[in-house]
Amino acid sequence: MKELIAMDLGDSIKILDLHSLVRFRLDKPSNKLKGGPQGMKRINLKRYILPAIMLIVFETVAITLWLAKDNIFYLFNFSYIGISITLGLVLFEHKYKHARRIVQLLVGLYMLVYLGLICNENMQIEGFWYYLFTGVFEAATIHYAVAKIFGPLIFGRGWCGYACWTALVLDFLPYKIPDHKRRKIGWIRYIAFAAAFVFVAALFVANVANIERIMFWAFIVGNILYYAVGIALAFIFKDNRAFCKYICPITVFLKPMSYFALFRIKCNKSKCVSCGSCKRVCPMDVDITDNSRKRKNGTECILCMECVRSCPKDAL
Repeated sequence: MKELIAMDLGDSIKILDLHSLVRFRLDKPSNKLKGGPQGMKRINLKRYILPAIMLIVFETVAITLWLAKDNIFYLFNFSYIGISITLGLVLFEHKYKHARRIVQLLVGLYMLVYLGLICNENMQIEGFWYYLFTGVFEAATIHYAVAKIFGPLIFGRGWCGYACWTALVLDFLPYKIPDHKRRKIGWIRYIAFAAAFVFVAALFVANVANIERIMFWAFIVGNILYYAVGIALAFIFKDNRAFCKYICPITVFLKPMSYFALFRIKCNKSKCVSCGSCKRVCPMDVDITDNSRKRKNGTECILCMECVRSCPKDAL
């Protein structure tokens, strides 16, 4: 064993056995570092960045509309939606299997039952055209601006994956993974889009009385029609999301705006082993391994995270 030697101070010579000193310090137990017998677990705060951003976005919208419209309803409305989405994202980070379904139920049923049926607001595309023609920035026009026109610039088609009350029901059907290749009938959505516009425009041109009441019944009938067609297509094509791919008129707004989405699922090429698992589970037939904005069906990604969950290498 080496010795610690102190020489004559008059000669100002000190020889320290640093090797022994360092060994002594490293071998000495430290409760601060170990944090107990099991060791201290680090909290990864990075996983909560996305939920925090989404909450901030919706709270900003809530406060802005509350002050601009002098109506506290908007504060409660968008705060509730933002908190619901944030809850779902946090649950997903904790590997909870039904995180997205919880958000769908919280937001979708709130908009369908409370805003639509109880408050008598048409939150479908007919309601959007109605308020647009009246020149009033209320209800459906605000909803469309946030969720379906400008919102997709941030979160893409997150509306379709987390809030749509039509998809809420369709996602419970048995064909979660498409059984056939995509059909080339997406042009039908433009007919549905035009039909809604013509319907509302005709009411204004004809100066029909009590249009507001007609809008409420259009909401009821429209939803019944959407569910009937959506469920029928799901069983015909063996694809729960067939309605979203071919019929839904809202995608006319969503597709071009989501092309520029800030939040996108991207693939780490250094980890990817090209197993194809992500493509097999995708309900919207998106080639998620292609990081370009021109990837196949890229504007149809609903951020359901099924690809992320299925990836064996955590490459997404």
